[in-house]
Order: sequence, then structure tokens, then C-alpha cells
Amino acid sequence: MSPLTITFFVALAISFATALVAMRTASSKKSARKRLFTIQDSVRSQPAGAYGVELEGAEERRYSARLGDALERYGFAKKLKVLLIHADSGMGVGGAVLASVGTALACGLICFFILGSPLLAGAATIAGSAVPCGVLRFKRNRRMKAFNAALPEAIDLMSRSLLAGHSMGSSIELIAEQSPEPLAFEFVQVYQQQRLGLQFRDALLQMGSRMPSRDLQFLITAILVQKETGGDLTEILARASHVIRERIHIEGEVRTRTAQGRLTGWVLGLLPVVMLVLINLVSPGYSSVLFHDPIGQKLLYAGGTLILIGGLIIRKVVDVQV
Repeated sequence: MSPLTITFFVALAISFATALVAMRTASSKKSARKRLFTIQDSVRSQPAGAYGVELEGAEERRYSARLGDALERYGFAKKLKVLLIHADSGMGVGGAVLASVGTALACGLICFFILGSPLLAGAATIAGSAVPCGVLRFKRNRRMKAFNAALPEAIDLMSRSLLAGHSMGSSIELIAEQSPEPLAFEFVQVYQQQRLGLQFRDALLQMGSRMPSRDLQFLITAILVQKETGGDLTEILARASHVIRERIHIEGEVRTRTAQGRLTGWVLGLLPVVMLVLINLVSPGYSSVLFHDPIGQKLLYAGGTLILIGGLIIRKVVDVQV
């Protein structure tokens, strides 16, 4: 592969990354969107799970926004919208689709010009299209992990506030002021929605839809049941905090005991690829027969398929739900 071709693709990748950064919503605009989302969602009293920000006439509609509107009728767009909300991403549905298409084309073209195999280029295109969704899932999981880690302390703070004579609204405001992110932002949303007239039940349910945490769902259920049937809320909160802490402790124990299995999966999956690269660096052209000979290409496809199947099996074994 000539240096000129390599330079072209590097420049293409840099240009695409620059375009993505330029399309990203600014932090101040993102904060304004969040505030407008709170006001609009409360005034319209939408059911839990229905979200979206429409700045009608406030700014010029971008191409990515128009593309997102055109994709609203499809099921994958709705799932992608939920993922964007859970990841707290400023990117819209159209922007995520454009990013997926761009990474897919870049990976496919680079793989085709380097390896010269249409089948491998197709596989690289499919893998590249999943990169933005993978990043969003990573952000969602990291955000949820931080939320779950801070939730027991927030429940204890709410319980102490209620014991001191504060109302539920004041307790939520206290959590919003003294808790770390992202828990503080979610409780700020609940507190502001109550001030704007939304019912407490609907505000809690909407927070549960924005943050798909099992611990939060358990807390919301406990509070709503207490509202319906009565009882000592502080005792209920204390028990909920204890249950959540025990679940987090057990989940940590499970992750510790399955760490060897996860490490084994990564080693078995990456070792053949790393060894192939190292052997070609030490002895250039050593494995060229695998890429140019038809039988070698079939062996590569079979090996990659077996590695993928083995990784999925190991992942299924070590994925223990708590």
C-alpha cells in the first residue's frame, strides 16, 4: 500500500472526526435543552417513557435533526433514542446514525485497501457500524454504575431528612444539592418537575425511565407502595438501603469470582490476532498465504468465526445476574 494512499485515509479519518466534534452540541446549549426538556415535559404531562426536545422556531433545523425526524417511525430509531437518553448524550438520533454510517464506511474502505478482501471489508464495515452504539452503551453502563454506587447514601440522607421533620420535597432537594453526579441531576429533575406542577408519582416514574437501574426501580416501588398503603417511610427506606447495599456487595463478589473467566475470554480472543501481527512484524510476508490463497482465506474466516463463537459462549457463562 503506497504512502500516498495511507496519507489519504489518515486525512479522511481526521476530517470525519473533526466533523463529528463540530456537530456535537455545546455544553451551554445542552444545558438549555435540558431545562427546556423539563419545562416542556412537565407542562404537557407526557406519560413515562415519552421524551424528546423540540425547539420549534428557536434555531435552524440541522440535517441530522431532519434525518432523526424521518427515522422516528422505525423501531430501531426508538430504541436508539432510549439509549441516547440513558447515556445522557447530547447527540440526536440522526447524528448517531450518521456517525454509525461514517465509521462503517471508514472501517470498510481501510480494511479493503489494506487486505484486499471484500468479505473481510464487509465484516469490518459491520463492526465499524456498531462502534457508536458500543460507545453509547459504555457511557450508559458507566453512568448507571456511578448512579447505583451513590444511591444508598442518597437513601440514607432522605431517611435522616424525613426523621428530622422535612417534607419529601425538601428531602429530594437536599439529595440534589449534596449528592454526586449523575444522581444529583436526576433528583434535580424530580424536584423541578414537582415545582412546575407535575405529580410526585409521575416525576418518580419518569426518573425511572431515564435511568434504567434496578435499584432505583426498587426504591421507586417502595415509595409508591408506601404512598398507597401507608406505613413508616423511614423504616422502608432503611430496609431498601440495606437491600441495595447487599446486592451491590454480592454483585462485587460475583464479578471477583468470574474475573478469571472474563480474562480467559479476552486472552483466547486476542491472542491469535496479536500473535499474527507480531509474527508479521518479525518476519514480513510470513502469513501472506493466508490472505491471498483461497484456502488460507477460508481458514481465516473459519478461525475468526470460531473465536467469535467461543467469546460469546464464555461471555454467557460468566454473565451471572444478581
